[in-house]
Amino acid sequence: MSNADIRVEKGYAEPEEVAAITAVLLARAAAQPPSTTPAHRGRAKAGWRRLDREPGFRA
Repeated sequence: MSNADIRVEKGYAEPEEVAAITAVLLARAAAQPPSTTPAHRGRAKAGWRRLDREPGFRA
């Protein structure tokens, strides 16, 4: 296993422990519904104006 996707930062993990955490992560990733719609729709135009850039007095 020269190119591992999961790495133990501290200590030593047995192969069974690495397999268990991999199974949990894969199960969580499979359980989430795919998000096809964006979470936030941005506005085409800002809802505010900079008053210093207005052409003149607006009543």
